[in-house]
Amino acid sequence: MDFSDLDRHDIAILNELSTDGRISIADLARRIGLSKTPTQTRLKRLEAEGIITGYRALVDPIRLGLDHVAFVEVKLNDTREAALAKFNAAVTRLPEVEQAHLMASHFDYLLKVRTRSMSDYRAVLGEKISALPHVASTSTYVAMQAVKEDEALAPL
Repeated sequence: MDFSDLDRHDIAILNELSTDGRISIADLARRIGLSKTPTQTRLKRLEAEGIITGYRALVDPIRLGLDHVAFVEVKLNDTREAALAKFNAAVTRLPEVEQAHLMASHFDYLLKVRTRSMSDYRAVLGEKISALPHVASTSTYVAMQAVKEDEALAPL
């Protein structure tokens, strides 16, 4: 199933759930203009097809003291598939790395790293990121302020 297989009710379900994942079936059905049974059936299908991959609580990292954000460009010394796979597997195990993206750029990966302080970040960079498989070099950009961070999917 892909986007072209979704009708307006499926898209409405996704839009509603992306802003309120705890909405009741009754409220969801009312908002999308269907009764509860077809809404529940559509929701189960979207979950079974992997369009909806899960539900989670959004936690405010700032309130937890995790207000140091750095973006790290990573250059690898080997970009063959086996090397990329090793890097991918290893980087996903680092809890400080919120996001990791393979890039079409003059560097290979862009990482979003969140820590409590600059000294914590330096330790993560020196002991964890630099030790990842095939890392040749890194460049760090420290964020001063998040102007927009949105966990919700843009409306479809």
